[in-house]
This record gives sequence, structure tokens and C-alpha cells, in this order.
Amino acid sequence: MFSWLKKRIKFQIKNLFFKPNYKTFGYEKWSPQVKIGIRQLWHYHQDNANKGKVLDLENAGFRVFSEGDEDGKLLALFAYAGIFNKTFVDIGGADGVNSNCANFAINLGWYGLFIDGSDENIRFGRKYYALHPDTRVYPPKFCQAFVSRENINKILESEGMNGEVDLLSLDIDGNDYWIWDALEIVSPRVVIIETHIEFGYNNIVVPYDANFIPPGKHPDYHGASPVAMVDLAKKKVIGW
Repeated sequence: MFSWLKKRIKFQIKNLFFKPNYKTFGYEKWSPQVKIGIRQLWHYHQDNANKGKVLDLENAGFRVFSEGDEDGKLLALFAYAGIFNKTFVDIGGADGVNSNCANFAINLGWYGLFIDGSDENIRFGRKYYALHPDTRVYPPKFCQAFVSRENINKILESEGMNGEVDLLSLDIDGNDYWIWDALEIVSPRVVIIETHIEFGYNNIVVPYDANFIPPGKHPDYHGASPVAMVDLAKKKVIGW
């Protein structure tokens, strides 16, 4: 709820009171100690997978760059599932720093695309990654755009993203379900997407609105329920 407003407020505060040194900003999140710890945890999960142990996803979470504990859960998922080409697409990723994909880009050497509607976010993220010592040689791409069912595939095509990617993160506070439903040009192996637990166990999808602007007519009535997202996943994945 109100996550769009929280992101906006955080960005404005950051611009008003904090002028980062892009080369050292957030060092505690990408220091050698952090990188070593992440890799040790990666091998721990891989070892458990090789031994046939069931992944305890509920307790695997932790936060490095993500808003919640998504960083840890995604790391565990890929340790079990394997990695294809270390690529990601983050739609609604704000400045690309407070993102579900930042840990992979900065600490694990992945490459990908960040898409956000805010030109301010894009400028900050592009500069951050261009100057960051871990990404300046091959920084991820940034694209300022308001995505819709009608343009999402064209946007990704124009940015050179197609075929199989490892991770799709989708959080645009509104038409998330419909964007994923329309997405055809890339085939993600893992999808992390915003859902609305306020809908409970009901199969609810709010109708598509190409002109939707958060928070819409009601702050709780947009997007789709977890049940609806699972049904869409089954539809998108051949052979489920």
C-alpha cells in the first residue's frame, strides 16, 4: 500500500539532504566482506540442493538492496534452480539501487535492464552504476518509460532484451498482472511480482486501465491477488 508514494518521498529526501559520492555510496552493502558472505551462502544452498534437501524459502530471506527480504530468497532460489545467463529485467525498479536486482548486478556480476517512469530515478541510477567500481565497465541499461500492455514488448526489444532471462522483477503498483500477461519477448526463469494480499484467497484481477496512475480510485483496489498471479504463472509456463 502506498509504495509508490514511499518511493517518491525517499527520492525527494535523498535529493534534498544527501549528495552521494557515487563511488562509495552504500559501501556497507557491497564491501568484500558482504561479497564473501553472499558467496558462502550461495555455496551453502547449492550444497543443500545437491544433497536433495528441500529449500526452506521462508527462512532464507535477508535484505541487502531489496525493500524486504527478497535478496536472500532470490539468492536461494537461483542456487537451487541454477543460472542461465546472469540477466535480469526490472520493471518499476525506481533508481535501480533499492531494487530486487541490485544485489545481483553489484555483488554477483549480473547484467540487465531497469525501467522506471521517473526521469529523476533513471538519472540517479544511470550515474550510480556508471561510476560504481563493480559495474562501471559494463553497467546495466536504464530506460525511462511508462509501460503498458501495448508497449512493453517494443520497449524491451528496443533495449536489446529478448529470449530467456534469469529474473523478471515487476512492481509498478497497478497493472502488474496485465504487463506480465502481455510480455512475450522475454522468457524469465524466475518472476518476482507485486500482489495484493488484501484480496485474500480470492481469484481477483482488477481490470486493465492503460491510463492508470497510482494510487488509482482506491489505494487497495488495483493489481491482482496471489491466487490470480499463480494462475497466470501456470498459464505462462508451458507444461506446468
